[in-house]
Amino acid sequence: MASIISSLKRSFSKLLILLAVIVGLTVSPFAADALYPSDPSSVDGLDTSLHGQNLQNTEYVKYDLSGRDLGDADLSGSYFSVSNLQKANLSGANMQNVIAYATRFDNADLSNANFTGADLLKSYFNGAVIDGTNFTDAVLDLPQLKSLCERATGQTAESLKCSELNQSYVPASKERNAFNPNMG
Repeated sequence: MASIISSLKRSFSKLLILLAVIVGLTVSPFAADALYPSDPSSVDGLDTSLHGQNLQNTEYVKYDLSGRDLGDADLSGSYFSVSNLQKANLSGANMQNVIAYATRFDNADLSNANFTGADLLKSYFNGAVIDGTNFTDAVLDLPQLKSLCERATGQTAESLKCSELNQSYVPASKERNAFNPNMG
């Protein structure tokens, strides 16, 4: 009897999951301001130069903005997911409180941009120009933070708290390791 009840519970759980997936597939995307590369109207309607425009709270999902001029644009509160901003001009852009998950900023001009409070996890900044960029309270992966600190100076280094980066490092003890007694 217990095995029948257990089997029914598993079947019911699978049914609920399947139902949720079916409902999720039938409901269209909810965000009206989202830009998806598969939506031709969003691609056609996006000007190559977005310099100085108000683009607050917009979404860029799997979007290619490489080489675009977004200098001095207000992108505060926007959401980037798996987007490409390589070689883009974001000089002086307001990127305050953006979420840029798995976004490429490689070789982009981020000089004097404001990334205060930004969530930049899994994003890359290889070769990006960061002179005067403000990263105060931004969340970055440790490898990217270290990479940025290697070339950051002045205000940018202060906003990244580069001086505290090495102070928080605790080297492994040469004595007996309490967590793994077989090591050390």
